[in-house]
Amino acid sequence: MTCLALFGTSADPPTRGHRALLEGLLGLFPQVLTWASDNPLKHHGAPLEVRSALLAALVAAIDDPRLRLDQELSSPWAVETLERARARWPDRELVFVVGSDLAGQIHRWRRAEELLRGCRLGIARRQGWPLEVTDLERLRGLGATVDLLPLAIPPSASSRIRAQPDPTQVPSELWPVLLQHNLYGLSEP
Repeated sequence: MTCLALFGTSADPPTRGHRALLEGLLGLFPQVLTWASDNPLKHHGAPLEVRSALLAALVAAIDDPRLRLDQELSSPWAVETLERARARWPDRELVFVVGSDLAGQIHRWRRAEELLRGCRLGIARRQGWPLEVTDLERLRGLGATVDLLPLAIPPSASSRIRAQPDPTQVPSELWPVLLQHNLYGLSEP
C-alpha cells in the first residue's frame, strides 16, 4: 500500500522550518499533501485565504510534482481532515504529520482516539521542542502508530515571527504576498 503524507499547518506565516519539513517529507514519502487550516487553539495573524496563498507560494517554489497544496482537506479539526482524505484515497496508507511541538497536545484534540486509530502519526522533531517520552506513551495508549521521522527541523516558529518580526526566518518566495497584504509587521530584508 502506497503512503500518503498529510501535513496541515496554520501557515501563519510559513517559515524556513515549514520549507525544511516539506522538503524532508518528499525524501520519505512518494506523495505529500499540505494545506493551511484554522487551528481552534490559536489566534491567527492573517485570514485563512491569505495563509493558504502564502503556503501555495512555498509549494510552488519547492516545485516538486509529488508535493501538492490541497486546501479542500482543511478543517479546524484534524479528524475531519482525515475523514476527507480517507474518502478520497481509501486505498492509501495515510500518515498524518505533526511537529514535536504538538505531540503533547494531540490527546486533547477533538476525537483524538478516532484520529490516531485511523492513520499513522508521523512526528518530525523540531529543534527547541523536545519530544517527551510521556507524550509518546500517551499517544500509543490512545491507539497511535507513531513514526518518528528521521528529520531535524530548524527552530523557526510562526508564533515567534508574529511576536518579533524576523525576515530571515521567512522564505523569500513569500515576500510578494506578505508585502501585498502588509502582514506580520515584516519589511523585506
